[in-house]
Amino acid sequence: MVTGDTVKFKEAVFSGSYKKPRWVGDREITAEVINDSYGDKKQQHTFTIRVIHCTGYDCLPTGKITTRKGRNIYKNDPVRLTWENEDERVGASEEKHKRGAVARERRTIRREMASDRVW
Repeated sequence: MVTGDTVKFKEAVFSGSYKKPRWVGDREITAEVINDSYGDKKQQHTFTIRVIHCTGYDCLPTGKITTRKGRNIYKNDPVRLTWENEDERVGASEEKHKRGAVARERRTIRREMASDRVW
């Protein structure tokens, strides 16, 4: 997934506490990806999405901007609409992968520096 994609994915909805969550249903979200980023510390790919349509349990309102971790979207086999010009998407995908490579390299350097410390 890259910025500019329109995707449809399913996710589980839970209620209760963080320590004792209870599954209450599923929802299907169709959304536009408006931004993506990699976390510096843990390399977590995060997407900022704008909801276009939602069905199922406890639906999100149309137009709502929210974030989702990539791992949570990818595990449920998201479907994306094809772009009118897929060549433009290739450029966006290459740029995203370059940012990911830089973030992984930074993490490796940080880990090496931390392991070199004498306690």
